[in-house]
Amino acid sequence: MSEALLVSNALLWAAVIALALLVLALARQVGVLHERIAPVGALALGRGPRVGEAAPGIEAPTLAGARIALGGVAADGRGTLLFFLSPTCPVCKALLPALHSVIAREDPALRLVYASDGPEPEQRAFAQAHGLDLAAYALSTELGLAHHVAKLPYAVLVDASGVIRAQGLVNTREHLESLFEARERGVGSIQELVARERGGSDSVTH
Repeated sequence: MSEALLVSNALLWAAVIALALLVLALARQVGVLHERIAPVGALALGRGPRVGEAAPGIEAPTLAGARIALGGVAADGRGTLLFFLSPTCPVCKALLPALHSVIAREDPALRLVYASDGPEPEQRAFAQAHGLDLAAYALSTELGLAHHVAKLPYAVLVDASGVIRAQGLVNTREHLESLFEARERGVGSIQELVARERGGSDSVTH
C-alpha cells in the first residue's frame, strides 16, 4: 500500500512539474506574441502632409458663424489637435469622452478643433448633443482634403509653430495617447519607434 502511495505521489509531483514547465513555456510565448503585436498607436496612413512638415494653412468656417485659422504660427502660442469626425461615425462618438480626458491630462493648454463636413443642421445637432464647442467646430471639406483624410476618426497634432508633430487614425484611447507619446519621443509615429527599436535589437543580435 505504501509503495503504491509513493508511486502515486511521484506521479502527482511529475504532473505538477510538467504543468509548471508548460505554464512557463506559454508565458514565454505570450511575451513573444505581445512583442510582435505590440500596440503601434495611431495608424499613419502615409498620405497628405507628413510629420515634420507644415500643416496646411486654412481659414475654415465654424458652426458658431465665425472663421478659425488653422496652420501657421499660433498667435496664442498653443498647439492644436485637429480631430476629424462625423455624426455618422459611431467610433467618433464613443471616443469623444476619451479625447477630452486625454487632452486634459497630456496637454491642457492644447487647442482642440473638431473638423467635419456635410449638412450644417446635422453637424450642429451632433455638436450640441455632445456638448461640443461650436466655435471650435470647423465645417470644411477643404480641410479634410488638405490633410488627405480618408478614414475616421483621424487626428493631427500640430505644434505652436504650425508643424505637424503626430497624426493618424485613432480608434481607441491608446491611439490618442500614442500621438502625445510620439511627440515627446520626437518620432512620427509609434510604429516608427517600434520599427527603430526592432531594427536596433536585430543589429545587436546579428
